[in-house]
Amino acid sequence: MFAGAGLLRAMFCTGFAARCLLVAALSAGPAQAASWRDDLPQAHLQGSAGLRWFGLKVYDAALWSAAAPFDPAQPFALELTYQRSISRTRIVQTSIDEIRRLSEGRYSDQQLQRWEADMARAFTDVNEGDQLTGVYLPGIGCRFYSRTRLLAEVRDAEFARAFFAIWLDPRTRDTQLRNRLLGAEK
Repeated sequence: MFAGAGLLRAMFCTGFAARCLLVAALSAGPAQAASWRDDLPQAHLQGSAGLRWFGLKVYDAALWSAAAPFDPAQPFALELTYQRSISRTRIVQTSIDEIRRLSEGRYSDQQLQRWEADMARAFTDVNEGDQLTGVYLPGIGCRFYSRTRLLAEVRDAEFARAFFAIWLDPRTRDTQLRNRLLGAEK
C-alpha cells in the first residue's frame, strides 16, 4: 500500500511538473518568438508586388527598410508571402540558379555548394499563406525568418549580397517586380 501511494505521488508530481512546463512554454512562446522586426524596428514599407509565373501567382513580395529613399547598403527585409506550395528543394535550386546567372561565373562551384547548403538549412517547404523573410545585414550576412521564428543566420556578407540581388539587381528576371519593390512603380 505504501509503495502504491509513493507511485501515485510520483506520477502526480511528474504530471504536475510537465503541465507547469507546458503552461510556461505556451505563455512565454509568443513573447519570446523571434521576428525580423527585432532586427529592423524602424522599418517601413518601401514597396510591394506579386510574382506570377505563367499566369499563376507564386508569392507576394514586400521590401521593408528604415532608409528613405531605399539604400541597398543599409539593413532591409524582403518578405515573401507564398500563394502556393513550393518545396524547400525548389526554392534552394531556383535561388542558386539565379545567383549563378547574375554572378556570371564570379563564384566558384565550392562557394555555390556551400551557399546551397546554407539555404537548405535556412528554408522550409512552404504552403499557401506561409511567409519567409530575409533580413540583409550589411557587412555581416543575413537572417531568415518564418512568421514566428528565426530559421537561420548566414554570416557571409557576399552570400547576402548575391542572394538579395535575385530581386534587387537591375538584371533581375522581373524588372517590374523590382521597380515596385523599390517604390519606383505603383
